[in-house]
Amino acid sequence: ERAAGVYHREARSGRYRLTFAEARAVCEYEGGQLATLQQLEAARKIGFHVCAAGWMAKGRVGYPIVKAGANCGFGKTGIVDYGIRLNKSERWDAYCYNPNGKECGGVFTDAKHVFRSPGYPNEYENEQVCYWHIRVKFGHRILLQFLEFDLEEDTACLADFLEVYDSYDDINGFVGRY
Repeated sequence: ERAAGVYHREARSGRYRLTFAEARAVCEYEGGQLATLQQLEAARKIGFHVCAAGWMAKGRVGYPIVKAGANCGFGKTGIVDYGIRLNKSERWDAYCYNPNGKECGGVFTDAKHVFRSPGYPNEYENEQVCYWHIRVKFGHRILLQFLEFDLEEDTACLADFLEVYDSYDDINGFVGRY
């Protein structure tokens, strides 16, 4: 997910696998740096919500919560802050900041919206991760309609995929992986 230049990264091997040095290297490899607490909060204020703890600048760990949920954020909104970690070999995800990075993802509230991967109709970049949040009024429904859907062939659906969730809750809201 990306908002206000902030985005979340996991290790290629999965969630919670990055030491502080590895998290910093992931962000720098993409031309950015680890996000500060203030940058993560600015992103949260415009809708950035990720239920995964990650490294930030100065060895701080936390994650942004927009909507309180039972399974994420301890029922509160804001930055869940684990503080500055003394053990930099602990393993978490990363929150990177790059205001010049390609926009990928966003928050949509319009009645109708068309969105595409960056660079469309060309192929998306390697390691591309995008999160789109579609918000509607209570009681309304969302219709996802794909005019074109082309991914790298991977029968196990591990390399390239689209996941759909029916809430911010990435445990109970999971709809499917395509």
